[in-house]
Order: sequence, then C-alpha cells, then structure tokens
Amino acid sequence: MMRVLRWLVLLAVIGAGGVWVLSWPKPLSDADVAGLTGDATRGEAVFWAAGCASCHMAPEAKAEAQLVLVGGQRFPSDFGTFIAPNISQDPQAGIGGWSLLDLASALKRGVSPEGTHYYPALPYASYARMQMQDVADLHVFLQTLPADPTPSQPHEIGFPFSIRDSVGVWKLLFLSEDWDLPGNLTPTADRGRYIAEALAHCGECHTPRNMLGGMDTARWLGGAPNPSGEGRIPNITPGKLGWTDADIVQYLTTGFTPDFDSVGGHMAHVVENMARLPETDRQAVAEYLLAVPSVE
Repeated sequence: MMRVLRWLVLLAVIGAGGVWVLSWPKPLSDADVAGLTGDATRGEAVFWAAGCASCHMAPEAKAEAQLVLVGGQRFPSDFGTFIAPNISQDPQAGIGGWSLLDLASALKRGVSPEGTHYYPALPYASYARMQMQDVADLHVFLQTLPADPTPSQPHEIGFPFSIRDSVGVWKLLFLSEDWDLPGNLTPTADRGRYIAEALAHCGECHTPRNMLGGMDTARWLGGAPNPSGEGRIPNITPGKLGWTDADIVQYLTTGFTPDFDSVGGHMAHVVENMARLPETDRQAVAEYLLAVPSVE
C-alpha cells in the first residue's frame, strides 16, 4: 500500500511540474514579425477599434487629452482592482522603448518584454486573434502619440491572485485563437467577427464568466454582471436585443437606441470609437451580431 502511495505522490509531483512548465510565459518569436512594416493611417483605425484610449487615457480625459495614454483608470473585478498602466511613448514609464515584437507578445500572448505574465485585464484573450499586420500598424501609430512620465500604479490584488505565475495556468485553460462564433460567414459578417471578437473585444464585457474568470463561451454575448456591482451588462444576442441591422449601425454611430435612449457608462467610449471607423465596419459588426446564436 505504501509503495502504491509513493507512486501516486510521484505521479502527482510530475504532473504538477508538467503543468507548471506548460504554463511558463510563451512570447512570440522574431520569425512571427519578420518582414512586417506598419502604416500609421491603418494603425489609427486599429487603435480606435481596439479601444486603447478608452482604457489607458487618464480618468475623465477629454478631446486630445485622450491620446495621452497615461493610464490610471480603475477596473474592479472579483479578483481585485486592476489599474490601467501608462502605455504612452515615455521610454521609462510607458512603452516608448518597445519593439514590434514586444507589443505583439503583449497583445497576443499576454507576455511582458521582461518575460512575465500580464493579467488578463489586458484583453489578450480577445487580442490573440489579431492579425499580425494590424499589430504592426498599431505599433507605428502608437509611436506618433505623446509621451508622459507619470508612473503606472500597482494593481490592488490580494493573495493568491497576486501570484502572477498562476496566470499561466489560466492561459492554458482560456487563451485561444479560435473564433467564438465558428464556421464560415459572409465576407461582411467575417469582418464583423474580426472587429467584435478580436479588436473591440465585445465578449470581455458582454459574456458571463466562470468562477476562474474565463469567458463562458456557451453563453457568448449573453450579458453579465457589471464588475462595478451596479446593474448588468446587457445581453446583445439577437433574441434578446431585438434590433435590426440598421438599428445597430445607428447605435454604433450616434449612441441612440431605437427607443431614443442614449448610451452611457463605458459603452459611450465604445460608441465613440466605433463612430470613427468606416460605416462599412459598423455594418459588418451589425451583420455579425445578428448571426450570433441567441442566449435566453
């Protein structure tokens, strides 16, 4: 009996060690970005679609101040409060010294230039689907924005969530480049899927999460509790939303619903971002949303 127990303990240790090795940070390689040249004009569209300023501008920033990506906004969650870091072009306080490879590894793998895990408050579970050319374009556009030396504030997270190495196990469970709405779509809906699932990361807010903080993709876009504790983030699947494609395009352009209500909260920033994109992109998002299975 003792011999069997020893073997079980040994196998458990080996298994735990294997999981730990598999959960090590996995940045991209030079080959992944080889030959890529970015374009700032295209990168600006990626910047707005991805909502970079919405999270990384200073709290309550307006107009051109939104382009100073000093960070400081607070995002509560069940695991603690995450505080958006400085991603301005300051080489010390921000990301001014980052290469394209550094940015790509952060967005698509959640790995810092120092080789540590980022918390998934950075929505790399969605950005993992970004096309590498879009990352290259974004990198060039970010270099045109102002620098600010304000230091980033530390996240307010208690034990055991403060152990960053545990994020690697989270990634094993939830980090994937697969689409949440799989299958072949029309070219327009396919573009909408890319914007909604990868760039605009709609599922990060509108999809409920399991006890480990992973998105419950079986209820994709089916609504979720507001992390702030105030109300719920709505179900935006077709059966619940009940909007036409024209209604969705109008909302993403003006912020007004078919009932003449107006957008509020963080969604106001999303609408501002979407309104900066070509109308064809908003139409693509609308066609995609109407193709998503309804969640009751």
